[in-house]
Amino acid sequence: MSDREALRLDFLRSAGLAEAVRAPLPGDASTRRYERLTTASGATLMLMDQAPAAESRPCDPSWTPEQRHAHGWNAVARLSAGRIEAFAAVAAHLKSLGLSAPEIVAVDAPNGLAVIEDFGDTLFARVIEAGADPAPLYRAAVEALAILHAAPTPEVLSGPAGDWPLLTYDQTALQGGVDLFVDWLPKLIPALSFDDDAIAEWRAAWAPITAAGEAGASVMAHRDYHAENLIRLDGRTGAASVGMIDFQDAVKAPPSWDLHSLLQDARRDVAPELEALALDHYFALRPETDREAFMAAYAGLAALNEARILGIFARLIARDGKPRYAAFMPRMWAHLNANLKAPGLEAVAAWMDRHVPEDLRR
Repeated sequence: MSDREALRLDFLRSAGLAEAVRAPLPGDASTRRYERLTTASGATLMLMDQAPAAESRPCDPSWTPEQRHAHGWNAVARLSAGRIEAFAAVAAHLKSLGLSAPEIVAVDAPNGLAVIEDFGDTLFARVIEAGADPAPLYRAAVEALAILHAAPTPEVLSGPAGDWPLLTYDQTALQGGVDLFVDWLPKLIPALSFDDDAIAEWRAAWAPITAAGEAGASVMAHRDYHAENLIRLDGRTGAASVGMIDFQDAVKAPPSWDLHSLLQDARRDVAPELEALALDHYFALRPETDREAFMAAYAGLAALNEARILGIFARLIARDGKPRYAAFMPRMWAHLNANLKAPGLEAVAAWMDRHVPEDLRR
């Protein structure tokens, strides 16, 4: 028996779940793992397992950009390193607003273990694939965001495993993310090569967008808000029917961030008509929003996110041997190509025209 398994068994025993039947769930692109626990009564819970030593340290709020780069990717990007205390604190904040995050049943943050409420398997993506009308699902997801955005945004979140800082998705994090494109696309596509001058031009082209992103950070962003991380909760209505998971990397960001993550999804097509309807619904719920300014941020940060995700997918394929992510890249290229036509993105579009042939952008 591994030391990690011994920790899991001790934790389950202390939580009164030693006799629960354990069934591992398929993994994703992270170092976190889940098991579904079935108790003697037939009720189910989830065991979340994230060893703290599996990743580099999360960002200390006091660190400079140089210190963040020295401490590794989680510090640069202001990721939580999967810390259980981050998940628990974000969950508590969401629940305080009447939104649906899993209840924390038991927690051992130092060892990276928690038992949480099981929201089931009715992911938005799966129920849509099974034939459900996507419009009500997206409408509810937008309603949940409107509630989150209307709430005060605390600097520190408090939860059952302690406090967690809500850091700003700042220029260092945004630029670090979009730089994954120039770091990893050439490793996947040998025809691409970016010299130091090209990389300097790349960063200069994105600088106004990352600056605007930091300046516009005003709400808590889930940061990975899409149909694979949202669960339809039957028996709950409106915004509460949207079960949220995978939110431990929440940051303070512009309101547009979670909307473009939802509506320009890397993993599934969202019809342009549905995207437009969802945005209209958001603006109806938040009438004080400056729509023109919002949509400028939406296009710029969506383009940045799509370039970032293309870099992540290239890394997953080239470094980690996960070729299945290649299937998602054409969708991201299509979104990026469309967003590059928006005002304010001329410099990035020109860089693409110089350095990435059109036949490779698909």
